[in-house]
Amino acid sequence: MATGGVEDDRASGVQARAVDRDSPLSMRAHRHNMVGVPSLELDSAAFNDDPRPLRIHGVRPQNPALFEALDRTSDPDTAADVFQHYMAFTFGLNPDFSGSEGADGKRRFRASYLRLLKGWMFDSNNAEGAVLKGWVESRFGLLPTWHREPIRKFASDAWTRYAEQKLSTRFHNNDIHVQLDLLYEFTQWWIGRGWGPMAGLKGARHLRLYRGVNAFDEHHVVSRPDRRTAVMHLNNLCSFSIDRHIACQFGDYILEAQVPLVKIIFFRDILPRYPFNGEGEYLVVGGDYRVTVSLL
Repeated sequence: MATGGVEDDRASGVQARAVDRDSPLSMRAHRHNMVGVPSLELDSAAFNDDPRPLRIHGVRPQNPALFEALDRTSDPDTAADVFQHYMAFTFGLNPDFSGSEGADGKRRFRASYLRLLKGWMFDSNNAEGAVLKGWVESRFGLLPTWHREPIRKFASDAWTRYAEQKLSTRFHNNDIHVQLDLLYEFTQWWIGRGWGPMAGLKGARHLRLYRGVNAFDEHHVVSRPDRRTAVMHLNNLCSFSIDRHIACQFGDYILEAQVPLVKIIFFRDILPRYPFNGEGEYLVVGGDYRVTVSLL
């Protein structure tokens, strides 16, 4: 497989989608969030180049038993068991973590973080994907720019459809945003332990990840410093792969990015015993990313 930087106008599909900063697309963030860094800063390429620590306010102090128990673990499998059993106990989930079970033994549906992740990996533009994008919007202050179609302004059918799905009562129960808060903080705790793909990254703030695309409908180009690189605005939540060969299966263009560790929401290694599809997939908070663009 030959790869290389984009050296000619075959990348015109990238160049043609430069963002007009006076357009509604420039309104991409809320004024407030829950991570202590201004949303517009969090959205910027400057933050992604030089990231700062992020914490969702109150999550660790309000769940000391979980993080004290995690700190006593010595391997990733035990840590995953501690986390999943804490979530099952706290949110009344079934042993398979897919719902809840009443005192009479009958199963009753309750929203589960694992159900959302499974739905995202099947189709990131479904209702589960909208709930996850809505959580990123709420906690990090970044607005989605794509959900099945471009979202360019609030007063649009695209925004209305997204908003209806992100607030779906089917998934918006059982403190689903709190579940996702804990998932993010567990992911960040796990990354800090230096296990798995994080081994050898002590002191590092980035992880090289890849994204394969066929077209740039979901991606808006902010600038092209040269023919090999671009600054692209990525959706507020998007998927990358740690394996370039897997990314190659999803498109003719490969985006290579140095993703801040603090923007990683989830990856399969942290819950190794749960049967997720999407091996090597990383859920990442979006914004303006400096990427290298290659053709297969």
